[in-house]
Amino acid sequence: QVQLVESGGGLVQAGGSLRLSCAASGRAFSSAGMGWFRQAPGKERESVASISRSGGSTYYADSVKGRFTISRDNAKNTLYLQMNSLKPEDTAVYYCAAGISVPLAYYHVIYWGQGTQVTVSS
Repeated sequence: QVQLVESGGGLVQAGGSLRLSCAASGRAFSSAGMGWFRQAPGKERESVASISRSGGSTYYADSVKGRFTISRDNAKNTLYLQMNSLKPEDTAVYYCAAGISVPLAYYHVIYWGQGTQVTVSS
């Protein structure tokens, strides 16, 4: 069993930055592929970024490449998402996810966090 708790969301102006964190409980963290998804009102949940168990491989949606960076610290059981140059279209609830393989697609996810709201004002 893995429990995921996100933090770091909030309100930021366009062009600003936020750093999301996801604290994971359970020994399985270091053996899981991890990722971030987001869901805007009226839209489907979409993959933003994912990272392999070792952190050696990362994957990004085209819409965030060059602006977002995913990383993990297995010693601290924590996943991160550094978001720079934020745009209003990045506004969504962001979810931390753990699964069995990367790139982490929706149907690969086994555990979900509760989500954290990110709002980018223009």
